[in-house]
Amino acid sequence: MADSETGGTSISELGKFGLIDHLTKKVVPFNKTTVTGIGDDASVIDPGGSMTLVSTDLLLEGIHFNLVYTPLKHLGYKSVLRAISDIYAMNGNPGQVLISLGISSRFTVEQIDEIYEGIYLACEKYNVDLVGGDTTSSLTGLTIGVTAVGTVNKEDIIKRDGAHPNDLICVTGDYGASFMGLQLLERERKLFEKEKVTQPDLAGYEYIIGKQLKPEFPVSTLAELQKACIKPSSMIDVSDGLASDLMHICKLSDTGCRIFYSKIPIDYETSKLAEEFNIDPIVPALNGGEDYELLFTVPLDMLEKIESIESIKIIGHMTSSGTGYFLVGDDGSEVTLSAQGWGKKK
Repeated sequence: MADSETGGTSISELGKFGLIDHLTKKVVPFNKTTVTGIGDDASVIDPGGSMTLVSTDLLLEGIHFNLVYTPLKHLGYKSVLRAISDIYAMNGNPGQVLISLGISSRFTVEQIDEIYEGIYLACEKYNVDLVGGDTTSSLTGLTIGVTAVGTVNKEDIIKRDGAHPNDLICVTGDYGASFMGLQLLERERKLFEKEKVTQPDLAGYEYIIGKQLKPEFPVSTLAELQKACIKPSSMIDVSDGLASDLMHICKLSDTGCRIFYSKIPIDYETSKLAEEFNIDPIVPALNGGEDYELLFTVPLDMLEKIESIESIKIIGHMTSSGTGYFLVGDDGSEVTLSAQGWGKKK
């Protein structure tokens, strides 16, 4: 579909991942130190010795967050978490972040201080140093850019392309909570704007709201895997949605997959609110995004070890190339997984 004003191709026709592929198809690394470029959670650079991991993340007001219900302190915290999750997803240790801000004239110094309070809290919790960045004026609201830098030993690095047929598909945490938390916040915002309801109805949904506004990353699971001498064959952090991120691994590993409806972990609050919205909870669980959990694969012979780690759930297995990507229902029916992906408006 052509853009009506320019006659060119509409970005929505390509979608998020199609646009990335389009823009980067001609990229050729010129430096021997570039080990892995575009296509994984973080870029891998080999300066000699341990490998350097670099990832960047961008948050735009009105697209990734709405300041009507997002506390500035939480926003600062989440912006760091989003960036360092990509380092963790490659089995690395984040060490530094750089923060860039685009600030409009409606923000005060005190409000920017609130953002940095959250940034400092996240840096302290995850043992990360704030080492630089940039600030500039903005005509369109608030923009936050975060670059995360980390390290990993060459033999420990885990990428998206290492899965094999029959590998177990494993996850941490639960899915769809962040998305449903967002739906609740949006519902209350609309009631406030339309009917001037000043007391939001959030009781009983503290968990899913927390998953949306102030997520955490399952760092302890990485330590448990290391302690059990388990090195995943592939790994990714779930930020775009469980289905989309699993399909990233499948495509790069040249495999298919089968995951099982009853095995997808979904929190009670997520299911309850989904029912209120007349949504099957499996829909936000697969496609909601912003879960910031780990999705990884391990060889089948690791089954007993994986089952001994309480924080990990097995949701399916990889299949041979060309066999497709399927969600299997309790009755044995199969539904083809589809990738979502352009950032949802907040």
